[in-house]
Amino acid sequence: MRFMILIKSDADTEAGAMPSEEMLAAMGRYNEELVKAGVMLAGEGLHPSSRGARVRFSGGETTVVDGPFSEAKELVAGFWLIQVKSKEEAIEWVRRIPADPAVEQEIEIRQVFEAEDFGEEFTPELREAEERLRAEVASQQS
Repeated sequence: MRFMILIKSDADTEAGAMPSEEMLAAMGRYNEELVKAGVMLAGEGLHPSSRGARVRFSGGETTVVDGPFSEAKELVAGFWLIQVKSKEEAIEWVRRIPADPAVEQEIEIRQVFEAEDFGEEFTPELREAEERLRAEVASQQS
């Protein structure tokens, strides 16, 4: 099972504040644990929403809105993508994330859909096309 771990933004991350050297080192050690355990697929921090944009689709039209966006605690500051055996295992990994005890932080865990989750609507032809795309992406990253 794959899980996306979403690190929520706060006023500091939205202001573009960088983590301390100690926090960067702690995150590096945590990432190393994930890699050595064979569960980490990806993990990155994100620039503040002031450097981003939103694209809204409505009534056949698209609208682009540049950041920043309000409600920092509803925004994402970074993520990990991990592969584990259960939601419980994902929770155990999240409990180990280095956190500053002086800062209130919320981390969201969301399971990623797998091909079998889509049922009969995900026909053999659609499944084959998806597998071809994944193989192409993998070859581009080699």
